[in-house]
Amino acid sequence: MSRYNKKSERGVILPIVGLTLAVLLGMAGLVIDLGAMFVAKTELQSAVDSCALAAAQELDGTADALTRATSAGLTAGNANKVKYQNSSAAIVDTDVTFSDTLSGSYSSSFTPVANARYAKCNHATSGIAAYLIQMVGGPTSTAVTAVGVATRTHAQSTCPIPVALLPKTGASAPDYGFTAGDWVTVLYDGTKTASPGEMGWYNLDGSTNANETKQEMAVGYCNSKVNDTVGTPGAKVAVDDQWNSRFGIYKNNGDKSVMRPDFTGYAYTSKNWPNGKQAYSGSSGGTDPAATNFKSKRLTYASYADTGTSVAAGDAITDLNMLGGYKDLATPGGTGDHAKLGMSRRLVIVPVVSAASKVVDFACMLMLQPIGGPTDTVQFEYLGNAATISSPCTTNGLAGGNFGPMIPALVQ
Repeated sequence: MSRYNKKSERGVILPIVGLTLAVLLGMAGLVIDLGAMFVAKTELQSAVDSCALAAAQELDGTADALTRATSAGLTAGNANKVKYQNSSAAIVDTDVTFSDTLSGSYSSSFTPVANARYAKCNHATSGIAAYLIQMVGGPTSTAVTAVGVATRTHAQSTCPIPVALLPKTGASAPDYGFTAGDWVTVLYDGTKTASPGEMGWYNLDGSTNANETKQEMAVGYCNSKVNDTVGTPGAKVAVDDQWNSRFGIYKNNGDKSVMRPDFTGYAYTSKNWPNGKQAYSGSSGGTDPAATNFKSKRLTYASYADTGTSVAAGDAITDLNMLGGYKDLATPGGTGDHAKLGMSRRLVIVPVVSAASKVVDFACMLMLQPIGGPTDTVQFEYLGNAATISSPCTTNGLAGGNFGPMIPALVQ
């Protein structure tokens, strides 16, 4: 019969403890580093989703749709940060591709452009440090990949601004007496009422409160539907700052990251655009060397002053007079505020309103001019019914409608 020998067990505990610590360290490293990868994946997914939604918004079938879509996708996607919000997502042109079907062949130069309906953003973020796992033989860094695909679909509800189009007398859907390219006057004076064929101010929640008008001008009213009853507010001075921020024009050093500009602040009046129509994609009919259409200005991220940063220079181009302390401009160019902070904020959805103040439809309009003061009359350009597949206007809202405005929606 053998006797238990304590001496034979001496020195066994230390290796066991060492192995246990190594396993625990590896598990801790795995948990920490996988957590870092999860955060990186989540951040990158937000970036590519933003990219896809912004790119899909531009797929209106026109010849330059892919150029605009790529530019919009890069701007929106790279506004997101990765690596614990310390770095740009760094999405590049070749990460943005297009197809005519969800499961089709995607290409950054998809043809025919008129058939491009889906935008895909696919990007990888590398160099995610593996701080602990490498101590037990793992890699020193890892990478994550994310894909987002979006298209445009009809909306059940949408987010128009609080300015409505009144059909011309006797006119009906889809264009209510207007032709794409027409300039339409907005009666800014709160003491007057818009007439058929003009535009007027209407609170989309049905109220008459001027503060509500300001709020709706800032972010839209995202529950607007056909058959809603709208309200008629009074004077609109409260909306000036929100309106002008869409052109990248601010006073008192307005916060551009909150009151974000459009991709361009370049404005159109009879001074620099004597044609008085088709500023969205046409020709000026004049000799102003700065005057190219809105689509071109968006691609160069032009400011109100075109390539400058002076409000006075913009006034000289347009013959407007931006009073009331408007002294600051969003900066132009590929590295300026319009590029870094820009969103599609001048192509807007507006309700078409009946004489009984009921929403009957939605139109796509281009905001042409900033507001200089309470006596200014400003204009929009009519771009068509918002429900058409060729409409350049998209907005937020609840997807799933059969005839409402087109909105970008993620499908993958």
